[in-house]
Amino acid sequence: MLLDASRTVRELATQIPNATRVFEKLGIDYCCGGSQSLEIACQRAKIPVGDVLRSLEGSTPSGALDAVLPDFQSMSLTDLVAHILVTHHAYVKQEIPRLQQLLAKVVAVHCANHPELAAVQRTFSGLAGELHSHMMKEEMMLFPYIERLEEAQSQGRPAPQALFGTISNPVHMMELEHEAAGTALQELRMLTEAYTPPESACFSYKTLYSALKDFEADLHQHVHLENNILFARAVELENQFVIAR
Repeated sequence: MLLDASRTVRELATQIPNATRVFEKLGIDYCCGGSQSLEIACQRAKIPVGDVLRSLEGSTPSGALDAVLPDFQSMSLTDLVAHILVTHHAYVKQEIPRLQQLLAKVVAVHCANHPELAAVQRTFSGLAGELHSHMMKEEMMLFPYIERLEEAQSQGRPAPQALFGTISNPVHMMELEHEAAGTALQELRMLTEAYTPPESACFSYKTLYSALKDFEADLHQHVHLENNILFARAVELENQFVIAR
């Protein structure tokens, strides 16, 4: 595809192999901020757009790493939902208790000398609560409807009835909640100075910051798959039923 800085970050993230890895490394918002052009995203990240374009060019040849990456665009919606559940929802549910325990330990020992840790703990606790509620709504309402919608299409049946009207309604709500999660991640990154522990940090302190950085990277990919691929394709699929009436 044409590498053009006027294209949106979302387009590049969904069409170029490993583009999300490049964006993650350079600190470019490709999930909630995916609708902005690459040029604007680079300006906000204070990164020369030419450097990013060269990095994207270097990510396009197919190698061993590219070979193991799923082609999310060509996946069925049902398989994409399964991937999100197994890879990202499961990870969040597993990591939140571990991070909360680590935070409690580090705060108890180090908060006197590093008072920002109390804010880190509060911010992560709020994010954790929001994510639990958010994922429950996806798992109980939105994802099953998407699966039924795709099944109806494959079997030539009418679209299933939904209590929420058009799928755009819950999708919009999920995207707003994604933005709130993104804001919390930005707050955590600021409070921790980009997850950089102090020189005197103990092993638990370093482990905490490393785990928070990994959590951020996973949530970025998680939101990217939902906002930029799953939700966009599900809305398009529902529109096909409307056109066919």
